[in-house]
Parts: sequence; structure tokens; C-alpha cells
Amino acid sequence: MHIQFSQSRPQSARLLAQVVGKGKLPEGLEKSVVEGASAARFKGTAGQMFEAFVERDGAVLRLALAGAGDRNDEARSANLEKAGAAIAAKYQCSGETELVLDLAGSGLSADEAASVIMGLRLRNWRYDIYRTRMKDDQKVTLDKVTVIGGPDGCVAAWEQASHVAEGVEFTRELVTEPANIIYPESFVARCRERFEGTGAEIIVLDDAEMEKLGMGSLLGVGLGSERESRLLAIRWNGGNAGDAPTAFVGKGVTFDTGGISIKPGPGMEDMKWDMGGAGAVAGAMLALVGRNAKANIVGVMGLVENMPDGKAQRPGDVVTSMSGQTIEVLNTDAEGRLVLADALHWTQEEFQPARVIDFATLTGAIIVSLGNEHGGLFSNDDTLSKDLLDAGIASGDKLWRLPISPAYDKLIDSPIADMKNIGGKGAGSITAAQFLKRFIANGTPWAHCDIAGMVWSDKPGQTWGKGATGYGVRLIDRFVADTLEA
Repeated sequence: MHIQFSQSRPQSARLLAQVVGKGKLPEGLEKSVVEGASAARFKGTAGQMFEAFVERDGAVLRLALAGAGDRNDEARSANLEKAGAAIAAKYQCSGETELVLDLAGSGLSADEAASVIMGLRLRNWRYDIYRTRMKDDQKVTLDKVTVIGGPDGCVAAWEQASHVAEGVEFTRELVTEPANIIYPESFVARCRERFEGTGAEIIVLDDAEMEKLGMGSLLGVGLGSERESRLLAIRWNGGNAGDAPTAFVGKGVTFDTGGISIKPGPGMEDMKWDMGGAGAVAGAMLALVGRNAKANIVGVMGLVENMPDGKAQRPGDVVTSMSGQTIEVLNTDAEGRLVLADALHWTQEEFQPARVIDFATLTGAIIVSLGNEHGGLFSNDDTLSKDLLDAGIASGDKLWRLPISPAYDKLIDSPIADMKNIGGKGAGSITAAQFLKRFIANGTPWAHCDIAGMVWSDKPGQTWGKGATGYGVRLIDRFVADTLEA
């Protein structure tokens, strides 16, 4: 979607939208609009919509009022995004190609105006490149928004926010693509393309290089696939020279059959988004690089495909990780932690980060615990946890902290190796986090975000349609802004 700013309404535009606070209509509205809104019980609650047709300057315009809720609501930013998103959802396939967002007299600040535009742009995103037989009324037509009457600083505020929107959209693109299109090598290629000319450093390790480093844990997951595995790092040095970077590490299983411990067939197609953690890291890095973040950051993605052929690892196999720790693989469908084990260790060895935060669609158990409302947060550091929880609330990518402790170690101790890759029937998300903690060295502040319930949605949400949500990008961006750039 193209966003532009103007002093006046383009004459070609016939769709006009205004943002309305709870209980107060904009001044100067036609009597028919005021009475119509009252009759329709339009109150201006967040996300509520009312539509009318008016004649202005000899032209008949389609006028939309979008509710933004109470100005004093703690969820003010989220409510403004709902207003923008409601406009996009209503007119995305309406046949209208151009929308004028009139903010004159709205009383919004620059950042609040950017929130409305953010909701509008993100909700209008849809990935239709493989759909060739849609009817006209199913096709996305809305592709241009002209903002008029914006407050001072609105253009600059949106310029910064637009990079975050681009990052969210890139993550959605990666997560949406089918596994025959996005696999480890093509994931790397697409990132190379998007980061070209940005000043970010791209580092890629192939199978041979990872084998030389002893990454038996990560490489074991990809043994059954014809696709080679990759380790991808994107480094951005926007902070003070010599400052240790903050590392974000993403699980990138581009398709997960479960391997020899194969998953049931129904629903397996969803496992194309088992790379949602890597997708979130890639999108967040694009946002941070795009807005020239004043911080040293590295994003690392372990990319594999988990398939069950004659070369695939078996339940009961023992692999040696790069750290030298050995793992008894009791279930080949608990593969994400095997990927992260080597990715986390390599990240610490290579970059000596000040803190490490990983993102992974790691366990179904986290969905049992938290549903699709929060990602799970596990950490060895209370300050890091609080910073992430606060960033989650501020960004809308919410997290909820769960425990880890040595008491859970006995559940993953192996009788023949240093550890096994699954625990018992209980505490599945916790034992997965406890497994990862064993690969964090020297007390490095670390957090694990289990986002299995968040990267994909079976129904439209606040700022997304059905499908990929882009979860994690805004969380990372806000964490960097509030913690590293403050």
C-alpha cells in the first residue's frame, strides 16, 4: 500500500475516512450523517464503523467514520490501530482504489496519527500471488492512501513507523510462502535481496562449514531432506563501536513433517510456518536496519527442513552439539530445540552478545497453556524479562512469563547422553526451555519466546487477515527502541 501526504483531497478520490473518538462526532458533518450515525448506534468505540454518502463541492463522496475509543483508554495506540484496520477491512475489496484519510480536527498527535496509518496498512496486506481465478469482488483494490490534515510531525513519525510495517510485511511474506518456495537456501536468497544496499552484513554457513564446526544437533534435523541446511546471520552495527551486540535467534524449520516421528497428515500443511521465529527475526532486522536503529544487533536464523527419508535421524540416535554436549533424540518431532542448540552456541561464540533472545514456534504445549493471546516467555534474567514484557504490551505482541528452574532438569536428563530432547507428558514448554538454557554460557542474560500460538491465525485479527500475523517484529523493534536506544 502506498501512503502519501497532501494539503488537500485529490480530486480523483471518492472515498473519505475520518477517525472518531468515543461519544464525539467531528464538527461540520452533514445533518444526514449525524442523524444516520445516531440511528446506527455509532458510538465511536474502537474499531466501530459507520458509512454514509455526502455531496461536497459538487462531488458525491463515500464517507467512513472509524471509531477510536476513549482518548484516555490505556490501550489508546491499539485502539487507533483498530480504527485504521477497520477502514482497511471494510474497503480492501470494495472496488475503491484510493482512500483519503482526513485527520483535520482529530486532535491526534503525530505518533497517534502514525498508529492509525499503521493499522490501515497492516490490515490491508494480503498475499495473493498464487490466486489466479478470483472474482472481481474478491480482489484487493485499495492500494493508495492520501493523508490530509495531519498534525505537525506526522510525516516524520510515519517515516519511522513505515520501516516497522515493512518488516512485519516481510515476515508475513516469508511465513505465508509454501515450503516448495521457501526452504533454507531460498530463505537466505530472499533475505540477501531485501537487505542489499542497506549496510547490514550477511553471514551464511552451509552444511560443510557447519559440519566443520561440529553442529551435529542442527545438521541432524536436516539429514532426511534433499534441501541443505543453512545458518544465516544479519549483523547491524548502529550503536557505539565496541559495544557488545544484542542477539536475536530464530528457529527456521521451513517445513516440519516431524521426521521419522511423523506428524498426522491432517493439518500438516500448517507446518510451512514452523519457521515463524526465523521469519520474525528477519523482519525485525529489516525494520531496524531500515529505520537506522542506534544499536548493535545481530539476527541469527537456523534454517532446516525436517523430512523422513532413509538418511533421516532416528528416535534413539545420539548427536553431539557444537558445544560438545550430547543429546539423545527420543523424538525427531522435537527438532526446533536441536536447531536452536547449535544456533545459540554459535551466536555466543561468534559475537559475544550482551544478551540473547530466541524466538521459536517450539511447542504445541504453549498453545495449551496460553492459547493464541500471548507468546510464552522463559528467562534466566528478571530485568530482561521485564523489558520484554513491557515491550510486548506496548507493541501489542504480548508475552506471558512462565517458570524455569533446576527442578525440571531431571525431566530431560538422559541415561546414555548429557540430555534427551523431550521430557515427560507434563510441562512440555518448560522442559523445552530448560533444554535451551543448557546452551547458554557464562550466565549470559537470555530469554526464550515460544510463539507457536502467535505466528499464524485461522481468523482475522486486530491488524491482520487470516494467515500470517507478523508476530514478533514489533516486539523486537519496541524492545530495541526502549531498552537499547533509550
